[in-house]
Amino acid sequence: MYRYDSYDQSIVDTRVEEFRDQTQRRLAGQLTEDQFKPLRLMNGLYLQLHAYMLRVAIPYGTLSGKQMRKLGEIAAKYDKGYGHFTTRQNLQYNWIKLADAPEILAELATVEMHAIQTSGNCIRNISSDQYAGVAADEVADPRPWAELLRQWSTFHPEFTYLPRKFKIAVIASEEDRSAMKLHDIGLKLVKRDGQIGAEVYAGGGMGRTPMVAPQISDFVPEDEIISYLEACLRVYNRYGRRDNKYKARIKILVHELGVDEYKRQVEEEFAHMRILGLNPPTEELNRIRPFFANPAYEQGLSDDLDRSDPAFALWADRQVAAHKQPGYAIVNISLKPRGGIPGDASAEQIELAAELAENYSFDELRVTHAQNLVLPHVKKADLYTIWQKLDAAGLAEANLDLITDIIACPGLDYCSLANARSIPLAQKLSERFASIEQQKDLGELKVKISGCINACGHHHAGHIGVLGVDRKGVENFQLSLGGSGAEDAAVGQITGPGFSEDGVVDAIEKVTDLYLAQREEGERFLDTYRRLGMKPFKEAIYG
Repeated sequence: MYRYDSYDQSIVDTRVEEFRDQTQRRLAGQLTEDQFKPLRLMNGLYLQLHAYMLRVAIPYGTLSGKQMRKLGEIAAKYDKGYGHFTTRQNLQYNWIKLADAPEILAELATVEMHAIQTSGNCIRNISSDQYAGVAADEVADPRPWAELLRQWSTFHPEFTYLPRKFKIAVIASEEDRSAMKLHDIGLKLVKRDGQIGAEVYAGGGMGRTPMVAPQISDFVPEDEIISYLEACLRVYNRYGRRDNKYKARIKILVHELGVDEYKRQVEEEFAHMRILGLNPPTEELNRIRPFFANPAYEQGLSDDLDRSDPAFALWADRQVAAHKQPGYAIVNISLKPRGGIPGDASAEQIELAAELAENYSFDELRVTHAQNLVLPHVKKADLYTIWQKLDAAGLAEANLDLITDIIACPGLDYCSLANARSIPLAQKLSERFASIEQQKDLGELKVKISGCINACGHHHAGHIGVLGVDRKGVENFQLSLGGSGAEDAAVGQITGPGFSEDGVVDAIEKVTDLYLAQREEGERFLDTYRRLGMKPFKEAIYG
């Protein structure tokens, strides 16, 4: 893991004291809410329906046990005993008092954490693959690049006030576990003729106008990636719409210019970047890389696993992924218990995850964009013990990538932008499809729910997506099918008229029933949908 140097720590400490002064002036009435709003947003503090919400940055989703423990302490001390893990690999506290916000930031700073650039029209938290560094199929560990991008983008003077918020993802595997093509810029590290570089995708995103990012370069050498991104952002910053927030994202610029013209302008700007020499020296990446060296794995460990306990075997088959090191495994911890709130974890559960990381995973955890947790370095011999501890804490659900592994935004229960509630719908779906036998029979089926068009629940990318809208003061839920956030990225299609909360649960069951009746050998839901098209599903839903 990356560790702060004195410069990193100084930046964070200075920001805390600056915000403490701003908060005190707001509380004293020396700043109006309109004056204070841009200042608090620069520190990840939102004013929601019932309280302030603080969004904590977790760069590329990586945490130490000490950092995780601090998140649990803050949840217990300043919130209502919970934290909510988000689709940007961050954590949100939903019940923050304004007077406590500077103290929370100060506590975060003691464990090398902050809330900088988790809001505002700037480059947000850099996201990455939760299996980075341990996936057997990656061409390189993407985390050093994610960290370099974090440092490059933090307080970047030219990109502090972009036309709109900006999101970047970095992966290094053929399998996309980070929805890379649905980001403003996506980087996929590749190897060509023995050299590492990046495929670059620009103009993806969800929200009001969902788009899959087109590729704008098939190979940028690793020593020129930063300059190329500077060029991409300069073109966007120069020409992105600032007169209409609904048309301000880079996806609109790429769409309206056309991919070829946007690429031409980027290449023209890139030529200037080369002259200016804005790439960091090679020594900087070389300085960062050792922080992400492999831990001291034990050699000669057995890959055998005792599956005599059927409950453990069920969990291991679903929640444990292959590790590049023999004798080790990747453990996925579900934050989607039956009837639970997707992404929520209690202070006690957060503390347990920290303990498991320290004792069994070389002091490291990951947060996934699907609102789950990962222990990336677990000896197979320890899996049964870990399962027992998770089971006792209500964290041993065996539903990774199944229909109850639901992504959902906080919705109208918390968010001032939402039109409908996401959480109760997710809970009802979790109960409707609670049978693990039914879930296994359905196989990979990703359900994603958003409470408004901003799509924080990634509904456009759901195999089954649900969008909550307001219909004359009544919550209404639109159903879409066929989306994907993976390497086969696609935007889902709306089935037709919306439903009540209970009605959309019934409609989803009709969709799954048709899939089970029509699927061919080995087909996932998404495969069957793509083969059959929308028509038979629409007929099954609406009759």
